[in-house]
Amino acid sequence: MSDVARVAGVSAQTVSRVLSDHPNVGEATRARVLAAVERTGYRRNRLARALVTGRSRTIGVVTHESDHYSTSAILLGIQTAARAGGYHVSTATTSSLTTDAIAEVVGRLLDQGVDGLLMAVPVREEASLGHLTRDLPTVVLDGMRSSATEVVAVDQAEAGRLATEHLLALGHDTVWHVAGPESWNDAIGRTAGWRAALTGAGREVPPVLYGDWSPESGYRNGTILGRMPDVHAAFVASDEMAFGVLRALAELGRRVPDDVSVVGMDDIALAAYATPPLTTVRQPFHDIGRRAVEHVLALVDDPATVHEPEVVHPELVVRGSTSAG
Repeated sequence: MSDVARVAGVSAQTVSRVLSDHPNVGEATRARVLAAVERTGYRRNRLARALVTGRSRTIGVVTHESDHYSTSAILLGIQTAARAGGYHVSTATTSSLTTDAIAEVVGRLLDQGVDGLLMAVPVREEASLGHLTRDLPTVVLDGMRSSATEVVAVDQAEAGRLATEHLLALGHDTVWHVAGPESWNDAIGRTAGWRAALTGAGREVPPVLYGDWSPESGYRNGTILGRMPDVHAAFVASDEMAFGVLRALAELGRRVPDDVSVVGMDDIALAAYATPPLTTVRQPFHDIGRRAVEHVLALVDDPATVHEPEVVHPELVVRGSTSAG
């Protein structure tokens, strides 16, 4: 910084003000300092800056280790919003969804001195991590909750209801459901919405089939559904599982949507290009990441900020995989 000051012909304090975007610096002086920064190749030391300001300008993100589209899409929204806010993102993943495993990952991020924390771990877990995060601005995306956190969440029960009511409105007597893992919060919500829609309409509630979000698990369940002639409508809890269901039905000679109507969940990029194009319930993943960052940065700037939990509403996207029963 002293080299920059010497080249620009200003004090080190003025250089510091320019680099901190302080308003009390003339435009000519600012331009001269920035030119000197470019000429000297000066780069600010983030660790030294953190010692001075007490902030690392970094947001920590905890995610479940997976290659699912939803995880990468939410992370993209987080990274874009953080960059726009002048923050970096440090991501830590866990392959286990136990409280101890998640606590270990959170501890690693705390050791890095992150200014805030986003918990993108979609499991239903009552044990609070508040003892770890009580002094750190924390926002949860769709999963673990504690008194120390804010929540940005998709209304998963509404998603299940939208899918099921769409199929019932087409004239189907009932709707079968291929759910995600029983321990995942979003899978529980979708199943609850599906069941509530059927019960509210006075329809039979079939047994739930469970998958693990993968196309393979959708395929396995599709072979079960395809062999039951009385199955004419199915709500599948993710698009990726729905692709597996479509493949199984096609192999068994069950035409979609003529014989079986299928609704997925997520509206990933490939959904519109399935055969037939997949009717699905859209989750605005990028927007969810953006909103979570906005919440956590507001808490970083003012820890006394009070936000109500933000509920994000899903949207039904009708394509060619559903038709009248």
